[in-house]
Formats: sequence, C-alpha cells, structure tokens
Amino acid sequence: MMFGGGDKSETIGSITPAPGAKQVSELPPEPDLVYTRAAVSEVLSRPSNDASVPWENPRSGARGTVTPIASAYTQDGHTCRDFLASYVQGSSQAWLQGEACKQPKGVWEVRTMKPWKRS
Repeated sequence: MMFGGGDKSETIGSITPAPGAKQVSELPPEPDLVYTRAAVSEVLSRPSNDASVPWENPRSGARGTVTPIASAYTQDGHTCRDFLASYVQGSSQAWLQGEACKQPKGVWEVRTMKPWKRS
C-alpha cells in the first residue's frame, strides 16, 4: 500500500518483512519514535535511493532500520517519500509504514507513521 498521490509505478527498493514479524495495532513508545523519525530524515536526505539507515534507542534497547520504498512524489507542493521502518524490542519485532515530506528549509518531516498492515 502506498501513500499520497503521484505516480509510484517505479519502486526503487523493497523489503520483505521477516517471517514471524507481527502486525501491531499501536505505535511504539514515543521515545523510540524520536530515533525512528531521525533515521527517516537521515535516509531521505541521502542521494542514494536504495539505502537503509539503522537506528537505536540506547535507553530502551529498541532498534530498527528505515528504508525508502518508492520514488519521490509531489504532494501539497512538497517532495514526499514513503518508507518502511522495522522496530525490534527484545524478542518482539514489528513494522511501521509512513510518509515523510521535505519542508521548505530542506528538513524531512514525518507526516504519517502507522503499524504496517499486510495487503
């Protein structure tokens, strides 16, 4: 499932969630999401379209990666990208999907992030 508008027929990278990855009905705790959002901004600021960026919250031990999953598109006058983020806490693993858009000063801001749902 993709977000936003625009032509997304060209997929730059793809990730298949690991077997046993659970679908969660709520987002991880906010302190972990702060690190996830920072990784989103970092990976989308890079020139490479197929790179992943790892993140880790040293206080909670949660970790994961963020990967862009589609080409950039324009929405409401902003350049936007969809992403998939992994979330690992102890023996539990989950996936999040979202959309981030580039702000006028060049910073990427996460507009949406929610638990990944299989289609």
